[in-house]
Amino acid sequence: MDILIGETDNYDGVTVTMNEPMDAEVFSHRLRASLSHWRQEGKRGIWIKLPLGLANLVESAVSEGFRYHHAEPEYLMLVSWISNTPDTIPANASHIVGVGALVLNKSTREVLVVQEKSGYFRDKNVWKLPTGVIHEGEDICDGVAREVEEETGIIADFVEVLSFRQSHKAFLKQKTDLFFLCVLAPRSYDITEQKSEILEAKWMPIKEYVDQPWNQKKEMFKIMAEICEKKCDEQYVGFSAVETVTGTGKKSFVYCNADHAKNLIAARDQASSSSL
Repeated sequence: MDILIGETDNYDGVTVTMNEPMDAEVFSHRLRASLSHWRQEGKRGIWIKLPLGLANLVESAVSEGFRYHHAEPEYLMLVSWISNTPDTIPANASHIVGVGALVLNKSTREVLVVQEKSGYFRDKNVWKLPTGVIHEGEDICDGVAREVEEETGIIADFVEVLSFRQSHKAFLKQKTDLFFLCVLAPRSYDITEQKSEILEAKWMPIKEYVDQPWNQKKEMFKIMAEICEKKCDEQYVGFSAVETVTGTGKKSFVYCNADHAKNLIAARDQASSSSL
């Protein structure tokens, strides 16, 4: 019987992407034959990607020892470790990345703040920095600017990461939340609130933002608010983004001390000029 066609990875694994409709019984027979073949080849982790239209094959895969690994809107990924060695299949993505934006008007020493219609801060009468979640495939420096524009209509440029915090079991009481506090420089100042999420947005003096009872009573918020104030007073240096590429040539960013980042960028620009 024909084995299932799969793509071999660098870890002696095989990924089978099912695209064509198949009878569940036929799939079961082919899967058993494939598993036998892959064991003989010394394969270890076997992945099966099932689109929504092939959900009829889930039970057959589970009966052959597969378990759920993760799901996306358009597919379900199942996995099975078929080697006698310890199972080293990585867990499903365990973190989400959140961002907060200190949008600072240096000339007035005001920061952009919002009150939300829903969520944790609803009806708490707290003025907070614009926040949000980074999208899949989105860089922190781009995502935080997007969130500011979506919530307030303000166009702003990323400057630095000021700090970050890690909170476990924060999303769905299971996933870890990494939250990056960033500073941005505004290019516009007229506010247009996102009506679906934002009750009100305004520019607030930094001192007034820091001195809110919420920020003074809650230690973590106090720490971050004080960082914001120090940045406004130019007594704090964060991490700037230096564009680079990965080993496989993909665009990426390294976030490092702002002074060091300036030196790296200057050296790169000088090298580029010398090569012309």
